[in-house]
Amino acid sequence: MRHTLPLAPQFYVTAPQPCPYLDGRMERKLFTALQGDNAQKLNDSLSRQGFRRSQNVLYRPSCTECSACLSARIDVARFTPTRSQKRVQRRNQHLSRGSSSPWASDDQYALFREYLDARHADGGMADMDVFEFASMIEETPVRSRIIEYTDDFDGTLSAVSLTDVIEDGVSMVYSFFNPDLEKDSPGTFMILDHIAIARELGLPYVYLGYWVPGSQKMGYKARFSGLEVYYDGKWKPVADPKSFSNDLHPLSNDPIAEQVANIHLPDRRPTKR
Repeated sequence: MRHTLPLAPQFYVTAPQPCPYLDGRMERKLFTALQGDNAQKLNDSLSRQGFRRSQNVLYRPSCTECSACLSARIDVARFTPTRSQKRVQRRNQHLSRGSSSPWASDDQYALFREYLDARHADGGMADMDVFEFASMIEETPVRSRIIEYTDDFDGTLSAVSLTDVIEDGVSMVYSFFNPDLEKDSPGTFMILDHIAIARELGLPYVYLGYWVPGSQKMGYKARFSGLEVYYDGKWKPVADPKSFSNDLHPLSNDPIAEQVANIHLPDRRPTKR
């Protein structure tokens, strides 16, 4: 199925497939290609409307009877770490951050494989080889960085985040870590450090991807204060995570044509570099 807007990118819909977050449900995505001189502006604009980037594609959920997947971000000005999060920061203070252009390395891929084999052995990325991994890291038409966290004691690579820098924040596209360090909560630490990065850059938000009420895989995101979700075309603060439901409903989402018509697109003039 294809839908277009005048002078705008073409939007497509994926075929339904099993949902990776909620058992017994089917997911479907609305997506568009991210390319050309306007790629950065398009990424900036659609990120503010609940879209996520994967290589040269921007997408967001568009399921027929379910609207449980909510794009989530942290309002940096409203974030205050909990006592538990402060302990995570202390446990990981021996990790040093380094930032570089998005180039894949053998060390990154080795860590990525350890992470997948331990935590997502049956997931969609389980069979990703080194060339596909390199594509995931390097195929980006926007301002992206690789954030590496290395151990001060032995110099080993402990965690990695592929991060986009957008107009109003930093977006954590994909992150992974040494599964042997899970007790120190390196995933939480990376989010906390990205809050610090956003503050250093003077940017108001950290984009986290999708939060799914009722999904254990996504539950950790609701533990951050200042959390907002994109719901009914607006970003709304999450005062009580339990107030959000993942119930099925036949009128959960607008028809695809209406969704596309309501997407706000950036000025078509190329971004200056």
